[in-house]
Amino acid sequence: MTIRHLGIMALVALLASAPAFGDASPSERERALEERVEALERMVQQLLDERGEQETGDAAVRDEVAEVRRELAAIEEREAERAASETQFDFRGFIKHDMMYSRYSDGSVAPNSILRDFHVPAAIPVGGQSSATDFDTHIRETRFIFDVLRPDNDLQAYLEFDFSAGTGGDERLTNATSPNVRHAFLRWNNLLAGQTWTTFFNVAALPENVDFVGPAEGTIFVRQAQLRYTNGPWQFALENPETTVTPFGGGGRIVTDTAHIPDLVARYNHNADWGHFSVAAMGRQLGIDLNGQRERETAIALSLSGRFDVGENDIRWMVSGGPGIGRYLGLNTANEAVLDADGRLETIDAYGGFLSYRHLWNDRWRSNFTLSAFRADNDTDLTGTALTKSAESAHVNLIYQANRHLRFGLEYQHARREIESGESGNMNRLQFATIYAF
Repeated sequence: MTIRHLGIMALVALLASAPAFGDASPSERERALEERVEALERMVQQLLDERGEQETGDAAVRDEVAEVRRELAAIEEREAERAASETQFDFRGFIKHDMMYSRYSDGSVAPNSILRDFHVPAAIPVGGQSSATDFDTHIRETRFIFDVLRPDNDLQAYLEFDFSAGTGGDERLTNATSPNVRHAFLRWNNLLAGQTWTTFFNVAALPENVDFVGPAEGTIFVRQAQLRYTNGPWQFALENPETTVTPFGGGGRIVTDTAHIPDLVARYNHNADWGHFSVAAMGRQLGIDLNGQRERETAIALSLSGRFDVGENDIRWMVSGGPGIGRYLGLNTANEAVLDADGRLETIDAYGGFLSYRHLWNDRWRSNFTLSAFRADNDTDLTGTALTKSAESAHVNLIYQANRHLRFGLEYQHARREIESGESGNMNRLQFATIYAF
């Protein structure tokens, strides 16, 4: 009996003895196939060694072994094609619990204010008569994700929720909170349609902070519906337009929702051994309907960001700004425009950025040191003096990675806000978080 016959008999025996794949997952089928491949390779090599002792250099033996291996490769290929044609489902996310002590230098913060749970620069109180201290705890950053992929068509559906909206209950009895849609999009090849991070935002540059956003003053931070096309390092998007306006003389923010042209974004990404770099440009049409008259104004903005690797550590940064950047920067610390005495729109210039250094102490402990700043150029003759002129924050944290899925983080944050009148206020916050990622 030739080695080919022995090899084929071994292959048939392995196939016959292996359990049927049935409803096994692709990963289970892959592991089973790999085990069978390894077993057959061992058998073939053993047969080759035995035959080689008798007929060293026999070309026929080598040909027979090669044929067995070709048959084995064909089996692997058929199994790979079968796995690629099946829909793959993935469920993942994390549970995050936050505890924080916050001290405000110039006034108290209302119980239902978002500042009690997350750092929002424009919400820091200023001009108060006394300081205030609060303790808060919540699970609102908890997140879960459903991801569906059809590899044969390069088709993906993605759905992600958290609980940051804070609706559905209060803290008296149940602390209930409702799920909040973060992302909901489909992707086919290079085309994405749905709600996700604005293309203007380089998420990969965001530092690792215990706070929800971290350097909120200097960060682009918007999720919205869009149609995006990606071609290599280039991305182009048509995104949901929205305009926020300051009334003449100051007052509550006006959210207009009257633009009839989408926000236009173009972005270029460059990846290298030293890290990555991104530049994004945006053009917008601002609009408001006022007393039967529709006003329009053009706004533009630019954002540069990236990460530099320094050994195992890294430096992350972002610089953004422009006339009418508004809601895209600093969690809408400044509006896009202000109304003048004649009801016309005047864009508001705003700029911001952050710099963050991440240091790995060892394989379990790491720290992040972050500075963030924001500036707005308000025309106080139009806006009044109650709007934010500047905001800054500094963050330092220590994160312990207990295992692959569980980590703990302790962060100290100092934040400051100043308004155009010259009044200012500080926030000092100590935050502890427990995160289990699954």
